[in-house]
Amino acid sequence: MPKILIIDDERAIRSTLKEILEFENYTVDEAEDGQKGLQFINKTKYDVVLCDIKMPGMDGIEVLEKAMELSPDTPFIMISAHGTIDTAVDATKKGAYDFLQKPPDLNRLLITVRNALDKASLVTETKVLKKKISKAYEMVGSSPALDRVKQAIEKVAPTDARVLITGPNGSGKELVARAIHEQSNRSGGPLIEVNCAAIPSELIESELFGHEKGSFTSAVKQRIGKFEQANGGTLFLDEVGDMSLSAQAKVLRALQEHRITRVGGDKDIQVDVRVLAATNKNLLEEIEARNFREDLYHRLGVILIHVPPLNERRGDIPDLVQKFLNDIANDYGTKPKTISPDALEYLQQLDWRGNVRELRNVVERLIIMSGPEITAEDAKAYARPIVS
Repeated sequence: MPKILIIDDERAIRSTLKEILEFENYTVDEAEDGQKGLQFINKTKYDVVLCDIKMPGMDGIEVLEKAMELSPDTPFIMISAHGTIDTAVDATKKGAYDFLQKPPDLNRLLITVRNALDKASLVTETKVLKKKISKAYEMVGSSPALDRVKQAIEKVAPTDARVLITGPNGSGKELVARAIHEQSNRSGGPLIEVNCAAIPSELIESELFGHEKGSFTSAVKQRIGKFEQANGGTLFLDEVGDMSLSAQAKVLRALQEHRITRVGGDKDIQVDVRVLAATNKNLLEEIEARNFREDLYHRLGVILIHVPPLNERRGDIPDLVQKFLNDIANDYGTKPKTISPDALEYLQQLDWRGNVRELRNVVERLIIMSGPEITAEDAKAYARPIVS
């Protein structure tokens, strides 16, 4: 049952509120002053706190400020017989969920408590989901090659410097971009991804910068582009080497002036975006072939991070295999299978042209085709199946 704490110096108020809330099947604790209330909060995780503002010694606003340091996610509902708009605004600014006047209306009280509980539940669920997502995109391994990548991320992430991430397909360039965003000051903002290779060249400008209604035949309504969607956060341009030259020119302007113009529009729109880019191509060769703008290359590549292919970090394969065994079992809702040391040794000897992405596919195939333990015989039979 949800746990609720009542902090109020009036015994009659505490008793009345406790009786009402316990009738609704909540577990309720009482504190007669702010100091006692903070002691309760320090020892127990409460789902909601009801706190009086006018109390001797430590008033409710001071309790709220100190409680936010101890338990920042706990919703505080402030109550007072001397409530004013200024008091309510001040309490809300300092982190209170809501403000009620004494004597509180019964229906309003119960609705506010239920809404506060819903908010607390959503905050918890969001944290769990973020943790799951973060784990799904975790960079696994401790090889010297991967350690160099992690050290570079640690140095560049807190800055706003643009980063160009290079490496073969399937090596984990997206994981590097996500790690930079999550460790940056923009982690509270959006991370918007664009796969430049998957979007037709005639649509890439609309995808990046948006368009106005009627700007071309299929533009039946206004569209907000990826640059605007990423405002305040990070824009990840994956496979940037496949972008058309006309789109490159507009991206260059956006990077230089921090402004974009929608297709078919004439108004400049200010954007605050950190741009990360990735490619599996040698952009210097693309510049020589006049397929990529040299000035854009230098704008994007303030920091260069190269993600090594799996063949250069074979020592990470056991850790990666174990992660995939756990992840895939979790997806299937089954117990993770084990793998023999001989099977792992065999996998480390193979040529991984598809890199980490290929390794995951092989592990999933072995899970499906093998018994409770994946043996060396299983690995030899299914890791490189003969296609007739």
